[in-house]
Amino acid sequence: MSDASIRVLDMHTGGEPVRIVTGGYPPIRGDTILAKRRYAREHLDHLRKLLMFEPRGHYDMYGALLVPPSLPGADLAVLFMHNEGYSTMCGHATIALGRYAVDHGLVPRVEPVTEVGIECPCGLVKAHVDVREGRVDFDSVPAFLLAEQVRVTVPGHGPVVADVSYGGAFYAVADATGLGLDVRKSRTRDLVDAATALTRAVNEAVRVEHPIEADLSFLYGSILTDGRERPGEGPSANVCVFANAEVDRSPTGSGVTARMAARFARGLVRAGERCEFESVTGSRFSGAVVGATSCGGKAAVTVRVGGKAHYTGEARYWLEEGDEIGKGFLLR
Repeated sequence: MSDASIRVLDMHTGGEPVRIVTGGYPPIRGDTILAKRRYAREHLDHLRKLLMFEPRGHYDMYGALLVPPSLPGADLAVLFMHNEGYSTMCGHATIALGRYAVDHGLVPRVEPVTEVGIECPCGLVKAHVDVREGRVDFDSVPAFLLAEQVRVTVPGHGPVVADVSYGGAFYAVADATGLGLDVRKSRTRDLVDAATALTRAVNEAVRVEHPIEADLSFLYGSILTDGRERPGEGPSANVCVFANAEVDRSPTGSGVTARMAARFARGLVRAGERCEFESVTGSRFSGAVVGATSCGGKAAVTVRVGGKAHYTGEARYWLEEGDEIGKGFLLR
């Protein structure tokens, strides 16, 4: 592909990168978003590695690939990319894409708030873009608590209690103090190792199954928290470790959704109560349960998550003939 290039626009949400592909990608086949996800994984994965891996990206890079939508009400559709493959949902990227869609004319600009329908692999998400302030709030797909207070043994840490909750992707959520760690003070390396070990332990103990779609039935990662679960306790710090031990710099939009669904199911928060979540960079997202719904007959909620994204640059990338290393590699 020495005579071709891929164009991208880079943003970040709370410090977490979003590399949006704006041109040069081959057509992605499939009648549904999940079919397109499978096609990209099976036929175009070398391009994910080209954009996400070094020397153009890094271990914790994140990307968004726009594809034609297939759902009614969707203004655009997106495949999310990272170091391991293709996510089913990404809140920080959704926040960035909401602003991007308005700023680049993908939807007509309406003041003071423009609604953008974004088709994600997990379903349709509605973004509400404040066109003056740049803030974006999105309403999640149906979110629910799958398994409450599961006790697992994490090697090197002992017994730990975790919730398994769905917010467009499944997460194990646990208080970091149960692992002997502090999300605000412990080394990031120690948090990553503990969260990765927790994910493995929960995978062995819990059958992670989505009520409707088998392609969504996997544990995406783990979220370690500061133990604050009630709104009156102040902002709750957390670190999300997902995919192949990738660290989210933002509070994690789908993670906030999953945490709010778990809080609501456990009676720790009421509908309409606004909660704040803080990441390892100090950035914050808000979250609130805004309605009751269902997912394949299972009780669920809709969660509204909000934050801000910023632009960082644009680029064109290509692969020079004979550059084997340039195809992508990862070091950590």
